[in-house]
Amino acid sequence: MDPLPTFLFLIAVATLVSGRRDLAGDFLRLPSQPDNDDNVQGTRWAILLAGSNGYWNYRHQADICHAYQILRKGGLKEENIIVFMYDDIAFNEENPRPGVIINKPDGDDVYEGVPKDYTGEDVTANNFFAALLGNKSALTGGSGKVVDSGPDDRIFIYYSDHGGPGVLGMPAGPYLYASDLIEVLKKKHASGTYKSLVFYLEACESGSIFEGLLPEDINIYATTASNAEESSWGTYCPGEYPSPPPEYTTCLGDLYSVAWMEDSDRHNLRTETLHQQYKLVKERTIYGGMYYGSHVMQYGDIERSSDVLFLYLGTNPANDNFTFADENSLGSPSKAVNQRDADLIHFWDKFRKAPEGSPRKNAAQKQVLEAMSHRMHIDNSVKLVGKLLFGIEKGPEVLNAVRPSGLALVDDWDCLKTMVRAFETHCGSLSQYGMKHMRSFANICNAGIKNEQMAEASAQACVSIPANTWSSLQRGFSA
Repeated sequence: MDPLPTFLFLIAVATLVSGRRDLAGDFLRLPSQPDNDDNVQGTRWAILLAGSNGYWNYRHQADICHAYQILRKGGLKEENIIVFMYDDIAFNEENPRPGVIINKPDGDDVYEGVPKDYTGEDVTANNFFAALLGNKSALTGGSGKVVDSGPDDRIFIYYSDHGGPGVLGMPAGPYLYASDLIEVLKKKHASGTYKSLVFYLEACESGSIFEGLLPEDINIYATTASNAEESSWGTYCPGEYPSPPPEYTTCLGDLYSVAWMEDSDRHNLRTETLHQQYKLVKERTIYGGMYYGSHVMQYGDIERSSDVLFLYLGTNPANDNFTFADENSLGSPSKAVNQRDADLIHFWDKFRKAPEGSPRKNAAQKQVLEAMSHRMHIDNSVKLVGKLLFGIEKGPEVLNAVRPSGLALVDDWDCLKTMVRAFETHCGSLSQYGMKHMRSFANICNAGIKNEQMAEASAQACVSIPANTWSSLQRGFSA
C-alpha cells in the first residue's frame, strides 16, 4: 500500500477525533500538543470594568453586565469575577425598565445577579490596580474581592468606556494612564501569579494604550476596539436599525463589545480560538470599510491567540453543538455612533420625544446646549494654547502630529499628567469629550515645553472656567 495516502488518512482521522479545528487562524496546532479541554489546570479569573457613569453612557455598564452573564454561563464562579461599575443605570429615573439592563434591542436582562464589588466612588484606577495585583491592603472601599491568582491561573480583563490617546476614563478619581497600566501588568507578571492573561479593551484610541508599550514576552494577549488614532463606536442607538425599543433614548452597546460577546453567546468556546474571534470581531467592527467603524487591533503575545476561548471565558454547555465557523459571522447594524457623540444622541432623542413645553424637554435642551458649549470651549482653548506656545502657524501642526506606528504616545508620561493638570487648573475639566486632546498634550511634552510655560499659556487662553457640569472640577483632576 502506498504510504502517502495512508499518512494523509491518519492525519484526517486524528483531526476528526480531536473534535476541534487544529488549524486555528494562522496557527497550526499539532496532534502531539495537549488539547485545551475540561482538564485545564488552574483557575479562571476575570475583572470587568465599566469606566463611566451617567445614563447617556448606558452602553458601558450594559456591556460589562453582559460579559458577566457570559462568564457565569461559561462556568466561572462568582468569587472569581470582579465587577467594577458605577451602578447608576439600572434604577436611574431615565431607565424605562427599572432594575433591568439590556445590551441589544431584543435582549434579555443582563443586570440580574451581577455582583456589586466596586460601585460609585469606589470605581477608581487605584482600586482596579489593587484588585488585579491581589493587594487587599491598597483597596479603598468595595467588597474587598481581588484576583488571588496562582502560577497556573488564567486571567481575563474587559474594560468598556470612553478613552483618548494614552488614557482611559474612570468615573471617580484620575483617569487610567497607559504607562501606569503597563507597569501594573509587568508587576503582575513578575509576581508569577498567572499563566496567561487576555485583555479586551473598548475605548476610543484604545490601541494607544498598548502600542509601543506592551511587551511581547509577558504572556499577555490584548485586542482593542480601535487603533491608536481613531474613535470606537456605539451601536444599537436611536435611529439605527435595529434600533432600541422606542422608550429608550440611548445606545445599548458598543460595536466591538457586542461583536465579541454575541459571538461568544452562540458558539462552543472549546472549538473557537482567540484568533478566530479576533478576525470575526475585526470584520464586524470595521463595518465594511464605510465611514462607521474602527480597526480592531491586537498586541502583546500574538502567538497566545491560538488558545481556545474556553481557557478564559469557559463555555455555555447549551452551545456544545454550535462549533465556530468563519461563515457564522454576525451582521452589523445599519450604522453606528461615534463614542464621543453618543451623549448628544441621548440628549437630542430625549428632547425630540419630550412633550412640547414640558420640564423634560427644557432639561434636555439645556443638556444639549451645555454639552455643545463645553466642546467648543475645550476645542478652542486647546487650539489657543498651541498657538500661544508655538505660534499661529506651527501650533496646529505640533498639536495634530502623530508619531509613527509602533512608538508610544509620549516619552515622559509624568510630563503628560502635569500638562493635563496645568490646563485643567485654568480651563476646567477635560471630561469624557476632552480626552480626544490627549495627543496634543503629549506633543507639547515631546516638544520640550515646561510646566511653567504650559500654565502661563493656559491662563492666557482661559480667563475663566465655564459654569457647567461638564467643565466643573468638583470631581477632581483627570491626572
